[in-house]
Amino acid sequence: MHDLPRQLSEEELAELFEGRTRIVEQLARVEDPLGHARKMLAEAPEEEQIEALNAHPRIGQRVGLSERSAREQGSDEDPVLLAALARLNKRYEKKFGFQFVVFVNGRPRGEILSVMRQRLQHSREEELAAGLDELVAIALDRWRNR
Repeated sequence: MHDLPRQLSEEELAELFEGRTRIVEQLARVEDPLGHARKMLAEAPEEEQIEALNAHPRIGQRVGLSERSAREQGSDEDPVLLAALARLNKRYEKKFGFQFVVFVNGRPRGEILSVMRQRLQHSREEELAAGLDELVAIALDRWRNR
């Protein structure tokens, strides 16, 4: 396993967090950005938290994915499953006002459907915290498996 880096550029962080956001810009200016990511995200204004979550692709999205996201989401092309994911994504975004983010990396999409259904039961506050935690888990996994 790779140690956490002392410094990362905006470009490196944008790859780990799936886009250039204000949080990525701030993390690039601190020492040990991945070690501080959870705290910085938790303390950021909600607008910046949502920007960071919405930088990630939707679960089941097939176009416009980074190469890394496509690999992590796998290749299950079951149309029934993809339609169910699309419906749940819409329901989730309508309820919470931001995109669903979950650490996937190879987990079957059927399992993700179950996770989405469970998380739809959360309060908005609980779900925002859960999404941000998952966002950092994804970035850490990407760093360790680069």
